[in-house]
Amino acid sequence: MTVTTRVFEGQLTTLHERGHQVIRLHDLVAVLQGSQAVLPDRAVVLTVDDGHRTVYTDLFPLITRLRLPVTLFIYPTAISNASYALTWEQLAEMKASGLVDVQSHTLWHPNFNVERRRLASPAYERFVQDQLIKSKVILEQRLGGKVDLLAWPFGIYDQQLMQWASAAGYVMAFSIERRAVTRTENLMALPRYIVTDADRGARFGALLSGPTEQPATKAKAVPQ
Repeated sequence: MTVTTRVFEGQLTTLHERGHQVIRLHDLVAVLQGSQAVLPDRAVVLTVDDGHRTVYTDLFPLITRLRLPVTLFIYPTAISNASYALTWEQLAEMKASGLVDVQSHTLWHPNFNVERRRLASPAYERFVQDQLIKSKVILEQRLGGKVDLLAWPFGIYDQQLMQWASAAGYVMAFSIERRAVTRTENLMALPRYIVTDADRGARFGALLSGPTEQPATKAKAVPQ
């Protein structure tokens, strides 16, 4: 969820020492869709949600030095707006490096459970459509490339939300259920591990000790 820079660097070192290979998220997507046959042994995906400015100041120099790919899940209303957030220029620079992919975290990171209770059914559907579609459109227009992956805010999803996301053009979506991805997952609700500052040493090693034939994703390493 929140990881200090020193601990995050140590986690990256542990991945290397244990023989894990950090791959691009779209490589995992290709395998799960069946368009790519295999992944490297001990494959790991790094994802970072929200778009805090420390992604640029702290994380980006580390992954640049180590040449590690990362996917950022961004809600665009915060960018160049919220005091804690990245700017569009920083996102563009990171994307241009070839190491950083930018995907959707909805328009402004709502709690869909709260909004479902608050809004009548037609209004709730319009609200969800705006969150899914406007985020995708803004990110594609601002940064170029294709936005077809989604991280569910707060990890909240249900069957209806998954159907709406698929109809909006997302091919896969990601929760924060703390377990490894397998080849039998629902593609609109792939699990990720939330990694925290406490995940160091033996605890981080234990997190990495799942079945090596199952690709895993690591979520929300936000250095501060």
